[in-house]
Amino acid sequence: MRKCLPFFSLFSGALLLTSTLTAQQADRFAYAVTDIQQGGANWSFLRKINLQNGEYSQVLLSGNDASLLAYNATTRKQFEAPLQDSRFGTYVNAAFATGVAAMAYDKKNNRLYYTPMFIDQLRYIDLKTMKVYYVTDQAFTGKPVKSSDQGNIVTRMVIASDGYGYAMTNDATQLIRFTVGKKLSITDLGTIADDQANKGVSIHNSCSSYGGDIIADDAGNLYVFSARNQVFKINLETKVATHLGTISGLPNGFTVNGAAVTNDNKVLVSSAMLASSYFTVDMKSLSATPYTIAGTVWQSSDLANGNLLNTGTQAKGNTVELISRNTEPNSGDGKIAIYPNPVTNNQFAIQFNELEAGQYTIQVTDVMGRQVLQQIVSVAGEKQIQTVRLNASSSKGVYLVKVTDHANRSVYNTKIVVQ
Repeated sequence: MRKCLPFFSLFSGALLLTSTLTAQQADRFAYAVTDIQQGGANWSFLRKINLQNGEYSQVLLSGNDASLLAYNATTRKQFEAPLQDSRFGTYVNAAFATGVAAMAYDKKNNRLYYTPMFIDQLRYIDLKTMKVYYVTDQAFTGKPVKSSDQGNIVTRMVIASDGYGYAMTNDATQLIRFTVGKKLSITDLGTIADDQANKGVSIHNSCSSYGGDIIADDAGNLYVFSARNQVFKINLETKVATHLGTISGLPNGFTVNGAAVTNDNKVLVSSAMLASSYFTVDMKSLSATPYTIAGTVWQSSDLANGNLLNTGTQAKGNTVELISRNTEPNSGDGKIAIYPNPVTNNQFAIQFNELEAGQYTIQVTDVMGRQVLQQIVSVAGEKQIQTVRLNASSSKGVYLVKVTDHANRSVYNTKIVVQ
């Protein structure tokens, strides 16, 4: 089998958006990371694009200037001396040192959060003052040395509907969550699992799924646009990626590197490879339509604004029907609980709390409705625990767990993620 080797330009994209907005309050702009000259690949210059007329601004921040001292995000004080790095020396002081491909716009606090590609650090720009702040007391991914296949580089970032920032490595083995506002906290949520219905298109595959960008919707989901133009929907509750399809209508050589939701509920995509091409993507059909840029067309490694994709579940107005394989959980009135979830080692436990004594049936099905396990248990007392072991060959992904009583009435159902 031919081995697919990722290359740098695939990964120079990432980012996006936002806070809770209605369609009437939608941002009519997006921030973009570009070079200072057309055709270049020095992703160190911040611009702004007007989504109404497609016109780019002049450079708002020159992120390659290592002589400017940044500010400590914890103390809010300017560093007294230049920072030093064993690999990059004092160049680490440059705001966009080593290039940026992951950026998210925090509308509430008027900040741009981002991370340099080869420096393991969360940073942000205060857009009121244009001062740059570095989070130096917490590592971002915890992996300062980037792998040769660039799998552990962060190229996707967004602020979701829950108000948290999320970032993802190229190989999707780390979903990083961070708080915004006064007190910053960074948490590694772990790996993303593939939906069993993905038919071999894995979120972890370097050939199809590295690089690109992330947007968020108003229903608690993320959408990954990979550099190879594949689209995945990620449920933040289950951390499962469902492959939605491939964007159609893009020219040969186009790699999606930036993505931002427009005010008419489409997704603007930019490329770090083709300077002359911008497109809007319809999320229902995943079809691309050419978008006209006024004036100079800049290649961009990332786009970011404050818009959430409107799914029609949180607000009226422009709506789009999006694929969902989720089911609403039934808590069982707190009398049944499952742990751990996500499931490791193909084994989990069901705890029965003060449930009426009798015989119950545990059923586990995959997302296609196929039964993978049925187990009968006799509940006789309080806080009884039953271990459930899935077949060792069971695929990773989402499963549905249902518990029924002796009359075949459902008393509990929920989702589990097998990792």
